[in-house]
Amino acid sequence: MRDPVLTRSTSGQVLGLLKLMRPKQWIKNAFVLAPLVFTSEFMRAESVQRALMAVFLFCIASSATYVVNDMQDVERDRLHPTKSRTRPLAAGIVSMRAAAAVLALLYGVLIWGWFAMAPTMLVITGYLVLNLAYTFALKHEPVVDIFTIAIGFVLRVYAGATALSVPLSAWMFVTTLCLALYLASVKRRQELSHNGDDGRKVLKKYSVGLIDRYAEMSATGALFFYSMFVMSSRPEMVMTVPLVLFGLFRYWYVVEQLDGGESPTDVLFADWQLVVTVLAWVAVSAWALWPGG
Repeated sequence: MRDPVLTRSTSGQVLGLLKLMRPKQWIKNAFVLAPLVFTSEFMRAESVQRALMAVFLFCIASSATYVVNDMQDVERDRLHPTKSRTRPLAAGIVSMRAAAAVLALLYGVLIWGWFAMAPTMLVITGYLVLNLAYTFALKHEPVVDIFTIAIGFVLRVYAGATALSVPLSAWMFVTTLCLALYLASVKRRQELSHNGDDGRKVLKKYSVGLIDRYAEMSATGALFFYSMFVMSSRPEMVMTVPLVLFGLFRYWYVVEQLDGGESPTDVLFADWQLVVTVLAWVAVSAWALWPGG
């Protein structure tokens, strides 16, 4: 008969290792599928397979960056009122040795990815290098830190285009950049608002008013460029513009009135109106782009 204390401890470590990889954040990698939708390649089984493989590899890469980040920031996270309880390394649930083993496993999967999708892995490698620079240096530089996060989303879209061997639309590039800058700006705003400038060194160089202006500019740019893209290249998707506008309005409402936004993923999962809006956008886009639709 197994020792129940040992069983609980082992199961806690397994859950801690899973949490270390932050699977909840994998929803961000849905950006990889954008080229699949906008090029109508979702009608081809081979394209869907390649796009999903690119999503999988990006999930592995993003988990690797989270593990590296937590290993680097473990001492600072232990002093944080929230991260000291929610980050497995900072909370002492997972050891540094176990984290290093998980990281080696994740990198091993990515090495295998080179044999499966070399061009896509080249983009993902760029993402890994960018995030290493972010973890060790760029996250301490104001403005640069926000742009680094945003470029990570652009690389997701670029990886999706590379997986399908289609060019990355200039409209899609600039729209994704603006939307990601908006989300990153709101994240920094809420971190500063909730925890003051003690949570991150870079927050000492920001103010809520400054970040609000960044967010407003980025949201306006995202809506403008998306609308221009739809009207010039995909007029059949014009009905999705109100959904995008509502999504931006609702997200800002959650940030201002419900005090969310520090984690865009948490906001999406917690607010049913945003979930419905995203699902409606996907459904309407697929219907509009369906051949013969």
